[in-house]
Amino acid sequence: MNSLTSKLEVLCNWFLKAADSLQSPFLLAIRLYWGWLFLESGIGKFSHIEKVISFFTELGIPAPTLNAYFNASLETVGGILLILGLASRLIAVPLLINMIVAYITADREALTAFFSESGKFFGADPFPFLLVSLLVLIFGPGWLSLDTVVAAWWKKRRSQVSAATV
Repeated sequence: MNSLTSKLEVLCNWFLKAADSLQSPFLLAIRLYWGWLFLESGIGKFSHIEKVISFFTELGIPAPTLNAYFNASLETVGGILLILGLASRLIAVPLLINMIVAYITADREALTAFFSESGKFFGADPFPFLLVSLLVLIFGPGWLSLDTVVAAWWKKRRSQVSAATV
C-alpha cells in the first residue's frame, strides 16, 4: 500500500509540474493573440474614427469624440503592451473597465441576461476581451514577458544599490 501511495504521489507531482510548465506559454499565447486583436481594433477605430464617433453619439456616450479617440488609443496601446508583456497587469485594468463599459453601453441586453440567458452574455463581442483582461490582471503575463525582464533588472539594481550603501 505504501509503495502504491508513493508511486501515486510521484505521478501526481509529475503531472502538476507538467501542467504548471504550460502556464507561461499559455499566457503568452493569450497575450499575443488577444493583444493583436486589441491592437487591430484600436487601429480600426482610428481608421474609421467618424463612424466610431457617430456610434458613440447614438449610444449617448458623453463627449463622444474624446471617448472615441480615448478608446482607440487605449485599445492600440493596450494591445501593444499585452503583446510585449510590458505593464501587463497595469494595462489590464483600463482594458477591463473599457469592456465593462462596452457591455453597459453597447450590449446592455447581454449584460442583463447574465443570470437568465448566460449564452447572450458569453456570446457578446466584449466577452473574450473582458476575459483576457481579467486573466492577465489576475495571473499576470507569465515569465515569457518584458515584465519579467524589468522585474529582474529592478531586483538586480536594488541589490546593487543596497550593497553600495553598506
